[in-house]
Amino acid sequence: MKKPWRVVGVNFDHMHMGDLLREVHDHAGAEIVGICDARRERMNGAIAALGIAEDRVFTDVGKCLDATRPDLIILCPATADHASAVEEVAGHGAAILVEKPFAASLADADRMIAAVDKAGVRLAINWPLAWYPPHVTTKRLIDEGTIGDVIEVHFYDGNRGPLYHLADKVEVSDEEVRRAKPTSWWYKAASGGGSLLDYLGYGATLGTWFMDGRAPLTVTSVVDRPEGLEVDEHSITVCRYATGLSKFETRWGTFTDPWTLQPQPKCGFVVVGTEGTISSYDYDDHVGLQTRAHPQVRDIPVDVLKAPFRKPVEYVLHCIDAGTPIEGPLDPRLCRTAQRIIDTAALSAREGRTLELLP
Repeated sequence: MKKPWRVVGVNFDHMHMGDLLREVHDHAGAEIVGICDARRERMNGAIAALGIAEDRVFTDVGKCLDATRPDLIILCPATADHASAVEEVAGHGAAILVEKPFAASLADADRMIAAVDKAGVRLAINWPLAWYPPHVTTKRLIDEGTIGDVIEVHFYDGNRGPLYHLADKVEVSDEEVRRAKPTSWWYKAASGGGSLLDYLGYGATLGTWFMDGRAPLTVTSVVDRPEGLEVDEHSITVCRYATGLSKFETRWGTFTDPWTLQPQPKCGFVVVGTEGTISSYDYDDHVGLQTRAHPQVRDIPVDVLKAPFRKPVEYVLHCIDAGTPIEGPLDPRLCRTAQRIIDTAALSAREGRTLELLP
């Protein structure tokens, strides 16, 4: 890296802001020059954990960006606010890293792409699953032709619920979750809440990555309708591709959190190709590989990720430094194909019928 990169974090709606700021804090070539949220108290945890000086704490976005002149802006607003947040900061000339999901709708995704294109800045969408060694290893094996052409992707993922953990996976009690649910944006339809919007993006984005960018023809989705809640906690989406059917299932309410103890069903992917299959489960130290030459499933050790391809902050800063494009699951244009799947799935669930993929 040619210089110490200046990074700010704006909006603490999503608990992953703390994790992303920790990456900046631990990065030898970057520093946190500012954090900003309209509610000062929401930044207290990061201030204490990362030793952020008071003169780097702001409650006004414009003042924060004018004073800090960042190279990279990390955004973690509620899903429904992603488009307006990107539009607000794009003109300041810094690259933008938005924590997943991409957007609450395809229209919002297009607003985000238009805003950064107009400003001439980079946009990256962070999907934490994109940095899991088993999934990176799976993509390498696919690209090497190990299982032939990908014809199916099966995805099941989620956790006990978004209110059960804070930054750094600090656990929250059942009683605290019960009290927080009525007012949390995660459970508000207008804010883009629900397991479908939270987790289908993971499956659809990495699934599109595994499929080398191919899009499905039709989408069918069903969601549960929990009593007293505005949003779903469980969804199943079936996508019909030219090669066959793929399934993407999202769940708030898994028996255990996968980062603590994998639930059943296990969280992750099973990818089917013309010449073999790969099971790729979150947090595993191996993938399961089956091929025509070796039909018995073999455990293949996962790749060791190396800098600058281990985490989102170091990757985006590397792309800025090297002048290379944002690629893979972080690429907004690949994410847009996934957003088409998500929008079609949400509409399918509302209308109770199979739909052609939205354009």
